Amino acid sequence: MAMGTNLRDTGALAKQAADAGFSGALITESGRTAYLSCAAIALAADIDILTGIAVAFPRSPMITASNAWELQEASNGRFRLGIGTQVRAHIERRYSSEFDPPGPRLREYVEAVRHIFKAFRGEKLDFQGKYWQMSLLPAAWSPGPIPVPDPPIDIAAVNPWMLRMAGEVADGVHVHPLNHPTYLRDTVQSSVAEGAKAAGRDASDVQLIVPVFTAPGDTPEVRAQWWERARFQVAFYGSTPNYGFIFDQLGHEGTTPRIREKQKAGDLNGMAQVVTDDILEHFCIACPWDELSDRLVDRLDGIADRAVSYFAAAQFADDPSTLAKWGEVARDVVSRTGG
Repeated sequence: MAMGTNLRDTGALAKQAADAGFSGALITESGRTAYLSCAAIALAADIDILTGIAVAFPRSPMITASNAWELQEASNGRFRLGIGTQVRAHIERRYSSEFDPPGPRLREYVEAVRHIFKAFRGEKLDFQGKYWQMSLLPAAWSPGPIPVPDPPIDIAAVNPWMLRMAGEVADGVHVHPLNHPTYLRDTVQSSVAEGAKAAGRDASDVQLIVPVFTAPGDTPEVRAQWWERARFQVAFYGSTPNYGFIFDQLGHEGTTPRIREKQKAGDLNGMAQVVTDDILEHFCIACPWDELSDRLVDRLDGIADRAVSYFAAAQFADDPSTLAKWGEVARDVVSRTGG
């Protein structure tokens, strides 16, 4: 997992990651667009490429479909389109776009993009939804068919409603980084399966793409560095009111309100300290490098279709030797889980 950065650097990092043994690169959208970073990767490395996620609502479904179509062609069919709602403040105040109602709007967005893919292959464009309507696609403005399948569409989902919706209409789910095994089993898997059943699908048709915080290192000092970084990330994500139930599942009720109290006071360190070691051990794997693949398999085998290292790119930037170590972990996990 990496954020977009200088495009030349992005391509070089992807090539190094592929050579090291990673099966894919996931690009999340922040200050830079995910799609340009994915293009740089597609031209530099033979590796799976995922947006995880690109923000949907500020872009029309036609723009998103066009970007995904070209990336799928450029990557020889190794691109997955991951989209999400973001949060209200960003959509309304940063992008000046419509947000409500986010769940039904995202569902229709997926349906619209799929309809557009069919139109690119020659079918008539005539999508008439509640939020988007599209009926004009002259041949000169269509990219035309590509010699690979349509890009799979994955969506970001946290709460049971969105997870059920993903089970009904999506090819995969980008699970939120604020996850633990109880949440993955009791909320993610069960809700996706419920949605898939309602749509006459099998839950196995929906890939679960699961990021994980890791603090590997051969010394306690190195592990402590990433352990503390994970603590800040858990506090940051845990400040969102809608995510509070994830702490409640662990018996740590009231964690999110306590984090928000510190946040409102501008006390960033205080936010992190609300996340005690007892809480953090549910979200982060801290261990020597030679134990990491065991811990990942124990945590995610039978749950995740794709395991995503949240900190790998940052760890490599801090210490370039970790890329080869991550490659060894990746190859070991793949060999033991059949991919």
